[in-house]
Amino acid sequence: MLGTMIAQPKYNYRRRLPHIQKNEWPLFITFATARRWHLPPSAREIVLQCCLVHHGSKYELITAVVLPDHAHMVLSPLRRPDGWCWSLPEIMHAIKGSSAHGINKLLGRTGAVWQQEWFDHVLRSNESLEEKVAYICNNPVRAGLVSEPSQYPWLWRSSVGTGL
Repeated sequence: MLGTMIAQPKYNYRRRLPHIQKNEWPLFITFATARRWHLPPSAREIVLQCCLVHHGSKYELITAVVLPDHAHMVLSPLRRPDGWCWSLPEIMHAIKGSSAHGINKLLGRTGAVWQQEWFDHVLRSNESLEEKVAYICNNPVRAGLVSEPSQYPWLWRSSVGTGL
């Protein structure tokens, strides 16, 4: 009965972005909501708290901002007890999974909160790190949400390590 078997879906390469990680090197990460759905303020708070919960254990968070339909972060993965660095998929699963669960519970809904993929880029110099931190901090201003970065409640920035 081979003719009645259902074929497994093929791996769609164009859907998968390459993800490169260089141990503790800082990463710039962007992830977006499914169908570019706009998160209400209470959901943005959940996302920010999920970004912060593993700061100091799985990664050093340098900065994070949660906008209505996407989030940006700069972080440096830390080493696990076995000596290997936490992988980017492990980190993103922790953030996106727990935030999606919390958001769906809060709003009494089900279904995807986040797009499956995310964008990441290894930062290779202090200059690019400072540029990305400035980009993230000014994102709510560029989006017209506030006039000063300090006015945006879903922006967090470490006070050490960036030179800013």
